[in-house]
Amino acid sequence: MSDDKKPDDELAGTEQPFVSHLIELRDRLLRAALAVMICFGVLAFFPGPGALYDLLAAPLVAHLPAGSKLIATNVISPFMVPLKITLLAGFFVALPYVLYQVWAFVAPGLYSHEKRLVMPLVISSTVLFFAGVAFCYFFVFGKVFTFIQSFAPKSITAAPDIEAYLSFVMSMFIAFGAAFEVPVIVVVIVRMGLITVEKLREFRGYFIVVAFIVAAVLTPPDVVSQLSLAIPMCLLYELGLWAAGYFVKYSKAPDETGESTSA
Repeated sequence: MSDDKKPDDELAGTEQPFVSHLIELRDRLLRAALAVMICFGVLAFFPGPGALYDLLAAPLVAHLPAGSKLIATNVISPFMVPLKITLLAGFFVALPYVLYQVWAFVAPGLYSHEKRLVMPLVISSTVLFFAGVAFCYFFVFGKVFTFIQSFAPKSITAAPDIEAYLSFVMSMFIAFGAAFEVPVIVVVIVRMGLITVEKLREFRGYFIVVAFIVAAVLTPPDVVSQLSLAIPMCLLYELGLWAAGYFVKYSKAPDETGESTSA
């Protein structure tokens, strides 16, 4: 009889922890979604969807010919596009809290030395993503639109569609935000033991080639935007090499530290 009950005994107690993890995950997701919606609601009242879209379109409008405006080719675009911009802005504002919820869910399963690494990475990845978006908005957009307008024939009146502009902005923000995460990626792969800092230094020349290929694929086919993405990636790669050596030592387990000292 005892042998027949053995399989049930091995599974005893495993269902409840799994359900509790699912409940915690649900609660974390609901809190993150609620934070995004609260930020969305606040931004919808002030400064408002229209003002947010005008702010987003300002770099392009500043480089259009006098009297030119963006157009809407879809009937509901003047309503939907500003709402999408507001939702995107709400997500950006709530991003630190969203990442905190991710951290709070993962943290209980980490060792103390691993926790020392995760929180700085969460903060630095958020800052770097915002830095990439800001660099794209304040610097790259102005250079790209100036370059494009310089090639536009005099017989053409530029009147970009607002949905097409939103798609362009989204792709550029994601490209630059992700590209600025290079230091975080370098630190993570080194800490996981996938590769050493010395090997990454030897790979430096190949990374430069990869950076220009990625820039050519992710950005419009103009030299300005490609250089604006490739050059920061190369500089951030060097920053990642420096940060990897520091963070790996900072997040070592106590036994690893003792072994390295004795060696």
